[in-house]
Amino acid sequence: MLYVIQNEELLVEVRSQGAELRSIKEKSDETEYLWNGDPAWWKYSSPILFPIVGKLVDGKYRVDGKTYELPAHGLARISEFQLVEKAPSRILFRLDASEKTMKSYPWEFCLEIGYELKDREIHVQWKVVNEDVKDMYFSIGAHPAFRCPIVHGENLTDCCLEFSEDEDTPCFTITSDTLLNHAKIDSLQGKTQPLSDEFFKDGVRAYEKLKSDAVTIKSRKSSKSLTVKAPGFTHWGFWAPERGGSPFVCIEPWFGHADFADFTGEFSEKEGNQMLATNETFQAEYVIAI
Repeated sequence: MLYVIQNEELLVEVRSQGAELRSIKEKSDETEYLWNGDPAWWKYSSPILFPIVGKLVDGKYRVDGKTYELPAHGLARISEFQLVEKAPSRILFRLDASEKTMKSYPWEFCLEIGYELKDREIHVQWKVVNEDVKDMYFSIGAHPAFRCPIVHGENLTDCCLEFSEDEDTPCFTITSDTLLNHAKIDSLQGKTQPLSDEFFKDGVRAYEKLKSDAVTIKSRKSSKSLTVKAPGFTHWGFWAPERGGSPFVCIEPWFGHADFADFTGEFSEKEGNQMLATNETFQAEYVIAI
């Protein structure tokens, strides 16, 4: 089901499937900022990545010696969430563990996803609760796809990513199966990264501990821009389809990352995972500013 929240500045659509943002529209001129999920390119707009970010080696992982399988980015984006709260400018969804989720993720959990509008900002709020009797391990991440260019008639090469700090953070190299290598390459210099098909030709750009806590999509031809603010997030990804000509760019703040290609350990040993003891809660927020 599709829901609308709005204030004087923005109109936002969210669906219960995946608790996923589906539209961010500026009311003054109806400019759309979010990718519409056209499957010709990519059927999602802003999926929640939980309890993994990216892919697992062979799509499998081990917990206490038992093997489980999860699709890329986990189960949240393909799950139906329950509506918990709906107000004019705020909405909250909840996903609880079930017999179905336990088959692929063997923990009792509660995942809440909230969206709240404040002026020209969308505050995206996550809450994860371990309701099991054992320690729980997970990753969680955002994968919003923003129209780029934002303004019709412009090109990707008219746009850039602008970082809040001077950047020289190296980028993970990626395997053909979209797993991580330990080797890194230099790819960012300064506060501005021009955008092009070449920048995304090897797939996702994944970084650990950016100096910046905010990244903006800007154009040299128009004043429209969008900023993702994510203080405290451990990893960031930037992605557009490798085939080139993409009408969107993803800015992705994460807690966690895809498997390293040589990883053979237990899920509890996976680098980047978060851990919650019984009844503990993890909370995080990122902001999309128009």
